[in-house]
Amino acid sequence: MKPADMDQIEWDLRVDLAAAFRWAEKHNWHESVANHFSVSLSPDGRRFLLNPKWQHFSTICASDLIVIDLDAPDAAIEADASALTIHGAIHAAVPGAKVVLHCHPDYATALSALKDPTLLPVDQNTARFYNRVSYDLGFGGLGDDDAEGARLARAMGNHNLMMMGNHGALVTADTVSHAVELLYYFEKACKTMMLAYASGQELSVLTPDVAEKTAQGWDDYRGISDAHFAYMKSRLDAEDPTYKH
Repeated sequence: MKPADMDQIEWDLRVDLAAAFRWAEKHNWHESVANHFSVSLSPDGRRFLLNPKWQHFSTICASDLIVIDLDAPDAAIEADASALTIHGAIHAAVPGAKVVLHCHPDYATALSALKDPTLLPVDQNTARFYNRVSYDLGFGGLGDDDAEGARLARAMGNHNLMMMGNHGALVTADTVSHAVELLYYFEKACKTMMLAYASGQELSVLTPDVAEKTAQGWDDYRGISDAHFAYMKSRLDAEDPTYKH
């Protein structure tokens, strides 16, 4: 239940982000007790909600989420250094990055490990991201230093998705539901790409005109993210509603 001293807006964000963690675990997007999801609480992105250090996605509840204040001297006490570096830099530097989801799903990470990790438009899901993904190929380690975070924020540019070379995927959005939907379709698209590569056959890549037309067509389906997320939460409510605690 919502604490008496917390406003409803923050509590709703907490519940949605907790649901995202639980659903990510069901999709096997988690990695031990690593990886992080966050939601900004301030217009400048310097205060944000984040999962606690080393807590498994499947156990995270709304009340477990911690508030990180980048201007506070003790900001690093309850969070991984990589979370502060990556999420802090992107929240603070990338306009519109209210929600930041970073994880290492199987197919996106496999594609990120290729010399050329470009997601080609070979079907309608891959075409959704045509010219809409940024690529950072400067992997320099676990992402726990300020230079790594600053480089990633620059690489993100004005895109909502970033293929982190040799690392994984990162998604930003204005709502949790939209961020989860982007991650869902991005991983699906990367799976299609890797399976097509695995066939050993020549790829049938869409023309730039068709790929762009398909990507723009997805704009009309923005509303499905809310419907899908509502369904996801209804499943969680039936199976284990403790994410709301």
